[in-house]
Amino acid sequence: MDHRQDTKTLQYNSMFLGVFMFVFGVLKYFPPFRTMFDVQITESHLPRLSIPLGKVGEMAIGGGLLLPACFRHQIPNVYRPAVVVASSALVVNMGVATYVHLQPEVPANVLPLGIKAPFIPLSVMFLAIVNIVQACRGEGRRSPQRH
Repeated sequence: MDHRQDTKTLQYNSMFLGVFMFVFGVLKYFPPFRTMFDVQITESHLPRLSIPLGKVGEMAIGGGLLLPACFRHQIPNVYRPAVVVASSALVVNMGVATYVHLQPEVPANVLPLGIKAPFIPLSVMFLAIVNIVQACRGEGRRSPQRH
């Protein structure tokens, strides 16, 4: 893959993940998603503080991926580091989501699409890792041109 294709992949993947995370963070404030998220956290025995942190965290990760992708030309030196930070936070977030999916006390009917197996969080985690790899690869390719 050439540098331009890497950049497009990073941009589109970041925008997709950003919209996905931001929307699901916002939805967790409204029924029935609010109740479902509360049950997920409670039944997985995570601290109650995980409920507001999870909601705000998802919206922050979404914004952290969307804003740099939308303004990459205006902030070229910040774009890739911001994507790496937001994507790394997303890997952690999806690690927690995977943990929740694997808890036997968490019923399938409160999970996304009612799927008990952690296919969704692991898929999102994979896309976040692709983002990290693409962003780091792009940095390595730009460095020799500077010297």
